Amino acid sequence: QVHLVESGGGSVQAGGSLRLSCVASGSTTNTVCMGWFRQAPGKEREGVASISRGALTVYYADSVKGRFTISRDNAKNMLYLQMHSLKPEDTASYYCAAQSCVGYCSGTVCYARLSRQDAYWGQGTQVTVSS
Repeated sequence: QVHLVESGGGSVQAGGSLRLSCVASGSTTNTVCMGWFRQAPGKEREGVASISRGALTVYYADSVKGRFTISRDNAKNMLYLQMHSLKPEDTASYYCAAQSCVGYCSGTVCYARLSRQDAYWGQGTQVTVSS
């Protein structure tokens, strides 16, 4: 089991920045892959970014490339999402996710694993960007 708790959400104006954090507790086996997803009202949940434990490669959704940076601190069991140049369309609840992975676990592989229903999820943190 893995328990995930997000923090760092808030309200900012367009062009601003926020840094989301997620602390994981429990089995580290299930945190090989970690990532961020988001869901806006009336929309489906979408992947934002994902990263493997070794952080050799990462995955970013096209909509956030060049603006968001995912990172992790394995010693502290922390996952981060640094968000710059925020846009109103980034407004959503942001969720931290974790999942196990065996073998070659790239950022893209991790994204696929995190998209499965059996992934672990936090409760979410709200990000609101005003124009």
